[in-house]
Amino acid sequence: MPRSRELFTDAKKVIPSGVNSPVRFFTPYPFFTKKSDGAYIWDEEGNRYIDYCNGYGALLLGHRRKEILKAVSEQLKQGTLFCTPTRAEIELSKLICANFTSIDKVRLVNTGGEATMTAIRLARGFTKKKKIIKFEGCYHGSHDSVLVKAGSGSAHNGISVSDGGLEEVSKNTLVVQYNNSEDLEDTIRKNKDVAGVIVEPILANMGLILPEKNFLQDLRKITKQHDIPLIFDEVVTGFRVSPGGAQQHFGIKPDITTLGKALGNGFTIAAVGGKKEIMDMLSPGGKVYQASTFAGNPISVAAAICSIKELNKIKDKIYSKLERYNVRFTRALDDIANDLNIPHQINFTSSMFQIFFTNKPVTDYSSSKNADSKKFQKMFRVLLKNGIFIAPSQFEVVFLSDAHTQRDLNKTLDSYSLALKSVKN
Repeated sequence: MPRSRELFTDAKKVIPSGVNSPVRFFTPYPFFTKKSDGAYIWDEEGNRYIDYCNGYGALLLGHRRKEILKAVSEQLKQGTLFCTPTRAEIELSKLICANFTSIDKVRLVNTGGEATMTAIRLARGFTKKKKIIKFEGCYHGSHDSVLVKAGSGSAHNGISVSDGGLEEVSKNTLVVQYNNSEDLEDTIRKNKDVAGVIVEPILANMGLILPEKNFLQDLRKITKQHDIPLIFDEVVTGFRVSPGGAQQHFGIKPDITTLGKALGNGFTIAAVGGKKEIMDMLSPGGKVYQASTFAGNPISVAAAICSIKELNKIKDKIYSKLERYNVRFTRALDDIANDLNIPHQINFTSSMFQIFFTNKPVTDYSSSKNADSKKFQKMFRVLLKNGIFIAPSQFEVVFLSDAHTQRDLNKTLDSYSLALKSVKN
């Protein structure tokens, strides 16, 4: 990829490490994308890839969905940023509340990290306590309160606690084992100053790790018993797992929810919502301060309104179709790996999956870290060479979208077969 190599060399002169997010880098250099459409992206050399990185889960409806582009185009004629309230913000907020029954009120923000930062501040403001409990491997953004034993790029780059983070902040973050409700209860019992518990209901930033039976129910029960707000970080799972996210799928109502990614299907928008008595703590009516110039900007709001309406319109088809695709694909992938006698685990649910090269079940941070990441990297490179783009890290997830076809999946399976044979060798 001579053009991408040239661009990366140029990028390193003006961009730290040549990329604007660590997860985009892989050795010797990443390819540079020129355009996208549907299930595909094209690099600067003109090579086409079937895209399963999928905006790290944001593009549930695929690239350049025509309905969303039309909605955005209409809004562009009216303006791009007002910094005043708009009718569209009310419409979007009502749609979010209707889809997520745990949400009485919602505030729009820009990114998932901003949403989780606000959720944690709300929990602390509401309880007047300091400590936050998170789970190993869960990734909630790159702010100090949660950048402790985090997943995603932090885990990929081997950063347990970031340099530059304040010890005074991180010491108030207690980390417990995912899928271990006894560890949570023991930690709460030893700490009387817990303001909130934040969790990815489905862990999608250490590869894909599913909650074991009754784990989430236990979280809800324990936090209620101790009167501690439960925060569901559904930046990845919101709208992707179901129209009402993982909480609808598992039948659990958290106190606070964060949303992002599929909310805008590729446009920059996120949200934090929850119980009325908690959300009313936000300024100017309350004393928990949060503000943003670009919050509720009309372009992203238009995209999000259209995304939710489109998902609600096709919900009886899209979720069952993607789950059916996923089941067929992962079963076939499992058969190929078994035929090659490659020790592996495949975790999958809804429209997400990941393969781990290990002979032990992957149920938490440590078991994910123990999988053979070198084999994963070898597989990634063969897939890329054969026109399949997945996230270049063991600790991310393969995402299907409504734009993927059975023909795409068949080609992808052939490429995985070649990739697994290279791992075997």
